Amino acid sequence: SPHAHARFTIHELDRVRAMPRVRLVLTAAEVAALGPLPTPGVLPGVDIKIPVYPILAKDVVRHVGDAVAFVVADSLAAAKDAAEAIAVDWQPLPHVIGAMAALAPGAPWVWSDRPNNLAFETELGDADATRAAFARAARTVELTIVNQRLVTNYMDTRGVIAEYDGQRYTLTLGSQGSHIIRDIICNDVLRIAPGRMRVVTPDVGGGFGTKLFPYREYALAAVAAERTGKPAKWVCERSEHFLGDSHGRDNISTARLALDDKGWFLALGLDIVADMGAYLSCYAPYIPWLGAGMATGAYDIPAAHVRLRAAYTNTVPVDAYRGAGRPEASYLIERVVDAAARELDVAPDALRRRNLIKPKAMPYTTPTGKIYDSGDFAGTLARAQEIADWNGLNKRAAASKRAGRLRGIGIATYVEACGNNGPETANIQLERDGGVTVLIGSQSTGQGHATSYAQLVAERLDLPPERVRVVQGDTDLIASGAGTGGSSSIPVGGVSVDRASKALAEQLKQLAADALEAAPTDMEIAAGAVRVAGTDRVISFADLAARPETKPEQLRASSEFGVEQPTFPNGTHIAEVEVDPDTGATAIVNYVVVDDFGATLNPLLLAGQVHGGAVQGIGQALMEDTVYDPASGQLLSASFMDYAMPRAADAPDFVFETRNVPCKNNPLGVKGAGEAGAIGSCPALINAVLDALWRACRIRTIDMPATPQKVWAAIAAAGKAKSA
Repeated sequence: SPHAHARFTIHELDRVRAMPRVRLVLTAAEVAALGPLPTPGVLPGVDIKIPVYPILAKDVVRHVGDAVAFVVADSLAAAKDAAEAIAVDWQPLPHVIGAMAALAPGAPWVWSDRPNNLAFETELGDADATRAAFARAARTVELTIVNQRLVTNYMDTRGVIAEYDGQRYTLTLGSQGSHIIRDIICNDVLRIAPGRMRVVTPDVGGGFGTKLFPYREYALAAVAAERTGKPAKWVCERSEHFLGDSHGRDNISTARLALDDKGWFLALGLDIVADMGAYLSCYAPYIPWLGAGMATGAYDIPAAHVRLRAAYTNTVPVDAYRGAGRPEASYLIERVVDAAARELDVAPDALRRRNLIKPKAMPYTTPTGKIYDSGDFAGTLARAQEIADWNGLNKRAAASKRAGRLRGIGIATYVEACGNNGPETANIQLERDGGVTVLIGSQSTGQGHATSYAQLVAERLDLPPERVRVVQGDTDLIASGAGTGGSSSIPVGGVSVDRASKALAEQLKQLAADALEAAPTDMEIAAGAVRVAGTDRVISFADLAARPETKPEQLRASSEFGVEQPTFPNGTHIAEVEVDPDTGATAIVNYVVVDDFGATLNPLLLAGQVHGGAVQGIGQALMEDTVYDPASGQLLSASFMDYAMPRAADAPDFVFETRNVPCKNNPLGVKGAGEAGAIGSCPALINAVLDALWRACRIRTIDMPATPQKVWAAIAAAGKAKSA
């Protein structure tokens, strides 16, 4: 669809179907038997009337890029020619862009049966206690911020190859969990038994949440393979990705913080409006609710109340993107704490230190019901300040001023909830060559699962990690899987792998005891073999596997792990920047991260996760912006010519270390790490930019992205106001 909202009719399809090399043209009429894309991510206790998200729109489109036809041909060029030849009569309808505009009186309705575009409304916390705390507060601080919409770009775009053998479908595609894709496509869309489909996910170049759920093209490719009798391939072009794949973030929020006369936090009130787009994507309603649950962050705030509203707009649907609600929550609380520090004329680190939850308060229950099990929030702050040479800033700022630059420093002390997606089952098998195969339903999209899981197996079985083969992403080989999301692969999948490895080790000791005629308690595992402790009597894994007496089930072990309580990784980001007042350009001159991930499994992989997440935060803070034209509804930033992405030159030389406090909710003591970098980076950077602008120009606020144009305009406006 080239329109944000329109009625349409399609004509002359017989002519298009007769074009050379065209095999199939599907419209809503041809796929009427398919179910819509579902929304399993609903909220507890909230009645949400979920609109139909059709595989192909029938007579109304609701955003630019909405799908109305699927064309299959012998070549991509022939398919494009046929698509362009389809005659569509469009009757544009009124549209609305932006959540606040959508909820305003008189706005056009995206759905005729969803009055005033309200998708749902809910609340968290204690409204009465919060109101009472504000009534007795000595000071209150209020701040409204925009957490802008992002296009969730990953390295390789989505793609699918569909095959049908007359009985079963096979889909080969890039995903974050082949079982999730299979089950939703089969149960909800194709309405067949999941056993009739195999989903295979090979190597994947990035996912960040956006590849966790199914899209229209997967079911359409399956239908195409069945109806043409040929394998059907679809690969998303980058422009299609901008217009069709789910976007991220897009909240407008107002925070009110109540303080007493000594600077202690008394209460927090939040009013959050989340843009859902035109449809409710898979987990879309759950994302802002998940963030609202982390509203008070790392602070001891006795009372809180969150009002959460979600709006329909004529835009691409929004869903999970790295951090999924927690970056929005951290950004909001960290921005308002900095604003409070300026209002009180106290140092931002001092105000934080006074109000951070103390280790002796653990376990700590927040006003929204989260139970923090462990952490030393002030400890990570102090260590980050030490590394960043916090006390030397004034000297560096003076040097920057002499060079015509504005220098600022910003803090973000964050805590997030993650690491409890599951359950996940690990199956471990000793092979005849003495190596080990791990079958698990999580899915690496660049995190290095093969390395991490192999480490856990190698430690239990005393094998070189290269002797461990990790298999993911095949629903025929792996019975079940929760996929990869919510930083849960090591906290959940890792525990399963570790426990299954331990069980296999015990089984191998028993087998070796029988072979060596010794007691199982005398057996020890060493160097890929089992030996009688204190002797040279030994039998290799390969020989154990080859013994005629050995049964196949004795060489296999399985363990399932799932947990209700999340882990709570936390830490401090400190960013130091220089702003050029003549151009508005921001340069990151220092960036320090000190994190508490409970325990570290692989330091290099962990650093890579933190660096990658932080760079995504840099992108949002300084350059990325999804821009729709309110008048036409067109996505103006629909390519890399218009949508700025961070490059290597935009990334600083990160200083990263851990200050771990073992997690009490996890058997390995680990806390999820995959999303943390994206959670602490945005508030640290914007607080740093605002620190520079406040020192020089008394500028109080700026919204992301802090582009050179936006920063320069703010400096110019402050200069005019001062002159006046």
